[in-house]
Amino acid sequence: MAFSTRLASSLRPSLAALHWAAPRQCRGLSTPQGSEPSLNLGGIFPPLTTPFSPTQEVDYAQLEGNLRRYASIPFRGLVVLGSNGEYPYLASRERVEVVSCVRRALPRDRLLLAGSGCESTQATIELTVSMAEAGADVALVVTPCYYRGAMSTAALVHHYTEVGDASPIPVVLYSVPANTGLDLPMEAVITLAQHPNIIGIKDSGGDITRIGLMVHKTRQEDFQVLAGSASFLLASYAVGASGGVCALANVLGDPLCQLDHLCRKGQWQEARDLQHRLIEPNMAVTRRFGIPGLKKAMEWFGYYGGPCRAPLAPLSPAQVEELRSTFSANGWL
Repeated sequence: MAFSTRLASSLRPSLAALHWAAPRQCRGLSTPQGSEPSLNLGGIFPPLTTPFSPTQEVDYAQLEGNLRRYASIPFRGLVVLGSNGEYPYLASRERVEVVSCVRRALPRDRLLLAGSGCESTQATIELTVSMAEAGADVALVVTPCYYRGAMSTAALVHHYTEVGDASPIPVVLYSVPANTGLDLPMEAVITLAQHPNIIGIKDSGGDITRIGLMVHKTRQEDFQVLAGSASFLLASYAVGASGGVCALANVLGDPLCQLDHLCRKGQWQEARDLQHRLIEPNMAVTRRFGIPGLKKAMEWFGYYGGPCRAPLAPLSPAQVEELRSTFSANGWL
């Protein structure tokens, strides 16, 4: 018996018990009319940063402080251990502890998505099981990429199928080509959308044609598409995305939830005006200055940002000034 099959039979609780529908008014925009997804991902998810102390240890007290502030914002849930959580720099023990810490602080009506993607299928399955035991509702599984030349559609479908079979919680695919150099092929997404335990994808590539086509090609499945950045959130909603996992939500959570609300209400002019003001700040804390910029901006809005783990370096004074000017020019500071 395959390793994943043994895990599935011995560890997976009933999927019916783990899947619940969100309130009807929160239905994802990509959900076919008249149907409800088994686990509704519609809404905004901040991919949390991981707070570190000055000695670069995980600072759980500061994490809890940030969580208390986020509790007042109408997020659909939180993502931990994504790219913005400095996931590659955390030991396996730290990864599980971070999930446990967030789960204890998070109301049960909010979803907890936890990154569990590793380079090997076996390691991904083992960490996914650990994340479920620590309280994660959904596993967010990034594409393995170290041997990206060998990551054919067939190899990736096999990898995610094994993970989906073995996971005791639903799985969301994660394509982030800026970090991995690998776009999860459309053919793989369409095939994997048919798996009963693979319920969606976070796509951070920014190709709206691709996002719209994914929505269209998976419309008969219980599968939702999440925009991976605030810069193209409105455009993603316009082509049927369900929600967004947006780094900028760590800083401007309320405005992003307002953008989500405006799109769902069809108030497209107001949504467009707000989207325009979010593009430059989002680019500054992602593509331009990355996680050090995101953590610096968090401090201006009352959150704990703190240092990154080496080798990520802090911003220079000139970069800090440029970052602040970007937020000020768009009316946020």
